[in-house]
Amino acid sequence: MSVSALQRRAREARSWLFDSCFPLWADHGVNEAGLFPEALTMSMDEVPADITRVRVQARQTYMFSEAWRMGWKRDTAARLVNAGVATLAGPALNAQGLPGRVLSCATGQLTDPAFDLYDTAFALFALAEAARGPGPAEPALAAAQGILASLEREARDSVNGGYAETLPSPAQRQQNPHMHLLEACLSLHALQPGGGHMERAEALFALFETKFTAGERGLLGEFFAPDWSPLPGEPSRVVEPGHQFEWVWLLHAYARARGEPVSPAAERLYAYALTTLDVDGRAIQSAARGGAPVDASRRTWPQTEALKAHLAMLESRRDERYAAAACRSFDILMDEYLTEDGGWIDHFGADGAILSSSMPASTGYHVVLAFAELIRVMGA
Repeated sequence: MSVSALQRRAREARSWLFDSCFPLWADHGVNEAGLFPEALTMSMDEVPADITRVRVQARQTYMFSEAWRMGWKRDTAARLVNAGVATLAGPALNAQGLPGRVLSCATGQLTDPAFDLYDTAFALFALAEAARGPGPAEPALAAAQGILASLEREARDSVNGGYAETLPSPAQRQQNPHMHLLEACLSLHALQPGGGHMERAEALFALFETKFTAGERGLLGEFFAPDWSPLPGEPSRVVEPGHQFEWVWLLHAYARARGEPVSPAAERLYAYALTTLDVDGRAIQSAARGGAPVDASRRTWPQTEALKAHLAMLESRRDERYAAAACRSFDILMDEYLTEDGGWIDHFGADGAILSSSMPASTGYHVVLAFAELIRVMGA
């Protein structure tokens, strides 16, 4: 019963993407300079801003790559993807060949050229996804290879593992940019199996197994000392359920790419994250390792990561309970977070009050990827 119900929801997801989401962001989410702006108002106007982040260019490039692969208005989708690739491969790069942080909305040029591993990971992911389709693959992959060469030269931490999150290296390390770099490596590996991307993915997976989850209860930590050892106090006590769910999905994707069993950590993180859901099944922002809420407000993205985790568990185990959980997460998204016109209410307080006054474009990556996974897993 739950699997057939999830099948219907996959068709609903496709309809919402085609009829609402993709049209809204294609028509209203591109400015006169050909850049993707930071946000739209709830009435679908561009929020006035002088700058837009490089990560938004990357995430929206991914969104329209997915739209193209699904078959939505391929000429429009290809035009937007190609514009995104041109930005990521050109003006978004700093003097070291790495993506900067911020672009001018008026000129399209970098106003903050500083390196950030999170932005770099998304640039690589977007270039790989654009190369998958609509392409052409060569320019996007060439840009990705140039960024990777610069990343290895400028930011690799050969002593402790991983990469500096910023330059110079910060005093506090983060797992999150490395998670998204692993995601980008898997996308690149699918296109270039002999390109060394899996070796980089293996090193990042090893960090996850030995450092990111070395704390109490084997849960995913967020912040670490420079040598990846746990930090004292609050930074190690608090975890993010959304990231536990996100790694569950990513661990399944990594195992598929390698043709091997899923890490046992996936079950552990999933079981913990389930205990932090509120009574209606919503994912909160942060919790203590014992499960008690720390920040019980709720953003859109943890709901999408919960959906992806349920789908990953369903795909590998074919158990109705995972389908039921996926149905619940989908219904929460559709009933509470996503709007009929293709946008989203991005943030609710713990009491259900709306905290967001605009629709961040960056949220689209999470929603579209979750719905693309739902459609893929359900064959819809």
